[in-house]
Amino acid sequence: MQTSILKRYFDARPPWYTIYPTVSEFSATVGARACEEWLRRLPTDAAVSLYLHVPFCRSICWYCGFPTVITRRDAPILNYLVILREEIRLVAAQAPPALAVGDVHFGGGTPTLIGPAEFLALMELLRRRFTFRKTAAVAVEIDPRTFTIEMAETLGAAGVNRASLGVQSFDPVVQRAINRIQSEAQTIAAVENLRRHGISHINFDLIFGLPNQTVGSCVRTATTAVAMRPDRLAAFSYAHVPSVRKNQLLIDETVLPDDNTRAEQAAAVADTLVAAGYRQIGLDHFALPDDELALAQKSGRLRRNSLGYSADTCQTVIGFGPSAIGRLGDGYVQNEIATGSYTRHIKAGRLATSKGYHLTDEDRVRAAIIERLMCDLEADVPAICAAHGFDPILFLDSTQRLAVLAEDGIVDIEKGFIRVRPEHRLVVRTVAAAFDAHLDRSPR
Repeated sequence: MQTSILKRYFDARPPWYTIYPTVSEFSATVGARACEEWLRRLPTDAAVSLYLHVPFCRSICWYCGFPTVITRRDAPILNYLVILREEIRLVAAQAPPALAVGDVHFGGGTPTLIGPAEFLALMELLRRRFTFRKTAAVAVEIDPRTFTIEMAETLGAAGVNRASLGVQSFDPVVQRAINRIQSEAQTIAAVENLRRHGISHINFDLIFGLPNQTVGSCVRTATTAVAMRPDRLAAFSYAHVPSVRKNQLLIDETVLPDDNTRAEQAAAVADTLVAAGYRQIGLDHFALPDDELALAQKSGRLRRNSLGYSADTCQTVIGFGPSAIGRLGDGYVQNEIATGSYTRHIKAGRLATSKGYHLTDEDRVRAAIIERLMCDLEADVPAICAAHGFDPILFLDSTQRLAVLAEDGIVDIEKGFIRVRPEHRLVVRTVAAAFDAHLDRSPR
């Protein structure tokens, strides 16, 4: 990427566009009553994904951007599970009985802090309240530092078939700077235990742009990760927002890499993973050629949702737990972020929805264009507009950004077909932002 292009675009910090419109547009005008109505209006045979948020961790990672609760005791987790189970019952009572679950994801926090017996009981409740497809994917996020052999056995017995392991960096200097000491041996043991119990689909999360991180340490981490042969890897850019996430105040800003170095790190990690046989997926994911994510990209079925890239084709997502985001037919809903507020709502016998967004027809067109750009690095705007009954001129001529992006060589545009040049993949979010009706309309 040219230095001038990098300076102009890489530090612009546009949204990640996991969903559109973004959470910043959510409003309290969409609350529990709207969520109940939207649940009741779901088609009786709708295919759904379930997301369950488990906010607990044993220690705080200074880089973390997610709402978490730090506890050394099991009692808060057990108390939380009582509330979570009640929320599942409340939601299931509103939704059509024949919803077919095609995908389940346990996120966190550290979901595997749930005890084995409690995890099995939670999965049994889900299967009792919803209809699971035989091919349903069940994924769990794992912290290798607290993962046990007993829990690996439990996940296998519960039907979990994919695990996502937080790695971030194997460099001890970087680990100390982010308060996450995790040895290579711990990660290897977690992978081996998972595979031994039938959980063969493994994801790794890596991060670049961390304090004291160098291009060399990023490459060494990627090389070490590749030796364990996970099916997928995600290489995320660290977002330093201490004004929002107070734990990030503990990070020494003077040793954070600058934007040029971050771009070099991203490129070096990508080169390492591609050279090892992984396919680059969208902005920041990598998958082996026979992995479902790579196959979805090849066939044009790759999706973008609140968890990132996915091969899940379910249009409906039901979220459980504090801060969880759902996507129902009429729009988006999000639960109370604070665990205490979430708990009070559920105890009172009502859904914990605190805000959301009612989608318009135009939102759906823009979301489709943005999703294709983020997934495929290209979008046939006229075809997408025609499928939704819109004139493409509304989207192609209403923003100066596209002309500026074409002038700077970021994109090629031919008869409304937009293609991001491969060498500018890192700024695809800026291209997507050209179709965001909620952003400032200035060209840069």
